[in-house]
Amino acid sequence: MARMSVAEKLEVWRLVRAGVSFRIIGRQLGRSDASIRKYVGLTGGIRPRERTRAAIRLSLSEREEISRGLAAGESLRRIAGRLGRAPSTVSREVTRNGGRRQYRAAGGDQAAWTRAARPKRCKLATNDRLREAVAGKLGEDWSPQQIAGWLVREFPDEPEMRVSHETIYLTLFVQSRGALKRELATHLRTRRMMRRSKSHTARGHGRGQIVDAITIRERPAEVGDRAVPEHWKGDLLIGSGHSQIATLVERSTRFVMLVQLPNGRSTEQVVDALAEHVQTLPAQLRRSLTWDRGLELADHKRFTIDTGVQVYFCDPKSPWQLSCFY
Repeated sequence: MARMSVAEKLEVWRLVRAGVSFRIIGRQLGRSDASIRKYVGLTGGIRPRERTRAAIRLSLSEREEISRGLAAGESLRRIAGRLGRAPSTVSREVTRNGGRRQYRAAGGDQAAWTRAARPKRCKLATNDRLREAVAGKLGEDWSPQQIAGWLVREFPDEPEMRVSHETIYLTLFVQSRGALKRELATHLRTRRMMRRSKSHTARGHGRGQIVDAITIRERPAEVGDRAVPEHWKGDLLIGSGHSQIATLVERSTRFVMLVQLPNGRSTEQVVDALAEHVQTLPAQLRRSLTWDRGLELADHKRFTIDTGVQVYFCDPKSPWQLSCFY
């Protein structure tokens, strides 16, 4: 697949910030959700800072003026005077880009842009003692906020032993920084391997509302008849060690399907896993699914589109309706 254009990348980050799932972003851009996930994952879910050119550097228009002056046989000093630049600046520009005969404005500008890409190593990569202290506390399941506060108290007279919680997160999620092992991210309380926007987190982990939810009271009367095995109820179970399993129980036969969720319980991950399992059933055995108000199924519309199974939700603050009905 072709590389994403600048416009596509900007749109990806706009939608990620809005909390849109990778699958939906892929559909809008005509790409696979795997390619979107891979692109965002390369930066740990953190939008790269937009590169800008320093005002003191030669611009493309100035390089074009240099190129025209060279073609006209002008001296470097005369070209520099017209640009208001030092002759040495123009001389270095021409020399490093092929000399008078081979100098081209576009090539020189691109070469300068490439040479300027020299990312500064982060503090945790350059300070071994600080890195070991942070890694040790992460291994003990301390949060980055706790670690940052502890460093201030533990090393009050050593400014070099200070680091913000945001820097710790960035170093964990953006592996090009090469300081902290990626495995340490599993000790974070969210257990995520990339940054998620507040909009995405709110939709997937317990805050906000389920949009266009169809209440359990609107299910057709035939759902109350256990004669035909085609109606399911679902729930989410949280175990020790942050293990998570979704359960699907068929109302008539009591047949149970267990769906493992190793990557978390965001609505995107839950819907993907449920849809994959439900679609292994014959079409006549999947008619409806009843769920409580957990936001892990906030993307219920996509689940219905992918599987053809209509989703019904318990009334707010009434998860007991699942047990009573079944």
